[in-house]
Amino acid sequence: MLDTPGPDRSHWLELPARRESVRAARHGVSACLRSWRAPAELCADAVLLVSELVTNAVVHTLSSRVLCGVALIGEQRVRVEVHDYDNAALSPTRGRPTLDCETGRGLLIVQEVADAWGAERSTRTKGNVVWATLRGACV
Repeated sequence: MLDTPGPDRSHWLELPARRESVRAARHGVSACLRSWRAPAELCADAVLLVSELVTNAVVHTLSSRVLCGVALIGEQRVRVEVHDYDNAALSPTRGRPTLDCETGRGLLIVQEVADAWGAERSTRTKGNVVWATLRGACV
C-alpha cells in the first residue's frame, strides 16, 4: 500500500492481476473511503467502479499486477484509478452486448455511474490507466 500525505488524500494498493484481486480492491477502496467518512452512496459507487476497472485490467491485459488508487480531489470529488503494467497501448471501448451476452457491460456501467472517465498511458507503471471520477463530499 502506498499513501500520499497532503491536502488531497490518496490510497494505493498493488495487487496481482488475478480475478480474486477484484475483491481485495473493493475491500481496500471501501475501507479507505469509510475512514474518510464518505457517504454510503459515494462509497458504493466507487467500489462498483473499482470492481469493473480491476476486472477489465485482469481480463483484458497481459499485466501480471495492477495498481489501484482512490483519491480525494478537493472536497467534492473522488477519483478511482486502475493502472496495469502492460506495455501494449490499449483503448478501452464500450461493449454492445445483446441480452444473451454474459459479459461486455463493464464500461457501460462505468459510464453511467461516473461523472467522467477515461484511459491513457500511465506515468506510474508505464502501462495503461483507466480512471473515473465521482462527485461527493467527504468529512
